[in-house]
Amino acid sequence: MLSRFLASASLILLTVFGIPLHAEDLGVVGPTYDITERDLIEVMKDKFRRMERTGELARIQEDYKRKVVNSIERPRPVPGIKHAQVARSFYIDPTWTLDRNVVDEKGNIIYPAGTRINPLDYDRLTKTLLFIDGSDKKQIAFAKQFIAKSKMLVKPILVAGEPMKLMREWKREVFYDQGGALSKRFSITQSPAVVRQEGRRLRIDEIVL
Repeated sequence: MLSRFLASASLILLTVFGIPLHAEDLGVVGPTYDITERDLIEVMKDKFRRMERTGELARIQEDYKRKVVNSIERPRPVPGIKHAQVARSFYIDPTWTLDRNVVDEKGNIIYPAGTRINPLDYDRLTKTLLFIDGSDKKQIAFAKQFIAKSKMLVKPILVAGEPMKLMREWKREVFYDQGGALSKRFSITQSPAVVRQEGRRLRIDEIVL
């Protein structure tokens, strides 16, 4: 941009002051060379060969593998979940209201806007959900006892800890609340917490051990 401006300014000054403009071949000043540029793919190949020779590539691969395994074995704890200090029980009504008409392929209205729908009318919660901190021995012991005594199937869900390790020990499925999606949906802030269906509502109990 600056070079273009200077060139324009020079042209204006030469024209204003009446200095004649002409082009002149000044000849060759110093040696000249053809401009050559290495192929980018070849540059990258050379870099990878060099990394392979020095062992750097193997170290990067091993480091990546270790990070992946670690993220599976030890996921990040769900933020905002504390060990229960105050017992709390509350209900969640999953009913929601349609904000628009639901129509069929012919445009006939099946459900008009304003219709209230409760998913529990169509599909029951067949398992009790148990949220625990898998890094807390007290909560692990509580979970084992709770699962053994429960009349319903229990789905253990960790908010912290090592799910794969616990799965190997318990020889059963153990789930992880990745990103805290379920905890947020059920407004859980303390563990252990139990989620079960009562009628057309969900009951959540946060339990002090």
